[in-house]
Amino acid sequence: MVLVAATAAIIGDNIGYLVGRYIGIRLVVRYGRRVGLNESRLKVGQYLFLRHGGKIVFFGRFIAFLRAFAALLAGINRMPWTHFLIMNALGGICWASLFGTGAYLFGEQLNRVAGPVRLLLLAAVIGLVAAGIFFFRRHEKELEQRAEAAIPGPWLR
Repeated sequence: MVLVAATAAIIGDNIGYLVGRYIGIRLVVRYGRRVGLNESRLKVGQYLFLRHGGKIVFFGRFIAFLRAFAALLAGINRMPWTHFLIMNALGGICWASLFGTGAYLFGEQLNRVAGPVRLLLLAAVIGLVAAGIFFFRRHEKELEQRAEAAIPGPWLR
């Protein structure tokens, strides 16, 4: 089961990467402004993927919301495919191994504690998202300057 889950995760994210690379860019350019994605914010995203893309792809596997979008964002931000493939494969194998083995060894015990822990995890995720938004808004201009220095010129030339 772990092998099937890891393989499916890796293949699925490679498809997501390709969709982001070839279709997502056009959608972001066309409709991004409607959701607050101006050129400077898009460049910040590209800069962050340039610096931290491997970590985002690897650790994003373990975060439900990010798991759904990390590959798409990597493609949109033109993360080099070989780096994406390596980090995606490592993340997929670790994720499938951890959750598959954990479910096999501790499945019954997890069911007993899942209810109370689920609420704590939800509160923690909401707090982390709020902190991330606050941090980004507070440091947005600085990030825009760093992005412009690292990637001069228009977004995704």
